Amino acid sequence: MGKYADERVLVVPRALFDELGSFQGFSAEVERYLPAFLNPANNSFILRDDAEDDPSQKQIIPYAIFHHNGRFLHYVRGSKSGEQRLSAKGSLGIGGHINSEDAEQASIEKDTYLTGVEREISEELILSGSHRQRLVGLINDDSNDVGKVHLGVIHVFDLESDDVQPNESPITELEFFDREQLAARRELLESWSQICFDHLDAILGK
Repeated sequence: MGKYADERVLVVPRALFDELGSFQGFSAEVERYLPAFLNPANNSFILRDDAEDDPSQKQIIPYAIFHHNGRFLHYVRGSKSGEQRLSAKGSLGIGGHINSEDAEQASIEKDTYLTGVEREISEELILSGSHRQRLVGLINDDSNDVGKVHLGVIHVFDLESDDVQPNESPITELEFFDREQLAARRELLESWSQICFDHLDAILGK
């Protein structure tokens, strides 16, 4: 049995990404990429054990950033993190893989992708108060082994309350930081969070 048992995750061919116009870092062109990636004709579910070592496929990962009055949720990935290659790294993003169970739970009102987004966030965080969610961009980082097989979709959650609690043990040292505090921690962040920090104005729509 593999590391991830029989988990199947949503992937798109790297060739499709290249065809649409691959990039390194951040892109705000959601409409250029996401409709094509989420078209069932262009994606599939494959074993995660295979996907993690296959750069010819890109795993689609929702990456949610939580914002409240100029501060951003930050946490440290604990030793029980599902992605051990990112263990002990600081992160601004909550999210994970879209899997085949999400497809089974999807409905006309909520497609496979949104079902997976909501599941991942509810598994990892307990949110109090209302929020507004928006899609703001994508992340790609081919400079490391994790990034070569993943593609991030950035969601921003503008929170009414900063009462946010962890719902899983890998989410440690949960705290809201302003830009100055994040700047001091930038080099300790995982690469996707570094990219997000460097593009906060674009992410916030400023």
